Amino acid sequence: MATKKQLFSSSKSSSASMMPWLGVAFIVILLDQLSKIVILRTFAEHESKHVTSFFNLVLVYNPGAAFSFLGDAGGWQRYLFTAIAVGAVLFILYLLRQHAGQRLFCWALALIMGGAIGNVIDRIVHGKVVDFLSFHWSGSAFPAFNLADSAICLGVGLFIIDELRRVKKQ
Repeated sequence: MATKKQLFSSSKSSSASMMPWLGVAFIVILLDQLSKIVILRTFAEHESKHVTSFFNLVLVYNPGAAFSFLGDAGGWQRYLFTAIAVGAVLFILYLLRQHAGQRLFCWALALIMGGAIGNVIDRIVHGKVVDFLSFHWSGSAFPAFNLADSAICLGVGLFIIDELRRVKKQ
């Protein structure tokens, strides 16, 4: 049976090894929220600024999830998506603590967690998510998104790569 000192030192080293990943998540949250503050102070809702032939900055609000899923559901979805994100963050913290030495896996988790928290902050403060990156081509437009969404997508991509590498090793 482990002594009190062993339990404490194990917990302390596990927390210390989580710090880089919490730092990555914090940077994602910081960049996401700063970019949204700039957009909110610069643009009116639906105002668009042409940047390139395929990219605009535009202020839109998304009360739903990805691609405005449940965007017109009447408001209850705000609490559902916030609860899902909080649950995901708690699970990610558990996984980071258990696997803090697996670099690619933890990069993926930290990016996903930072993005999820960035969008939760929007849901709490604005009641909906602030989106502003708009890509378009040949008359078609991809739904607007933000840096938090980008971090989540990058994290999912890294997670898939990590899993494919793990399967290939076996």
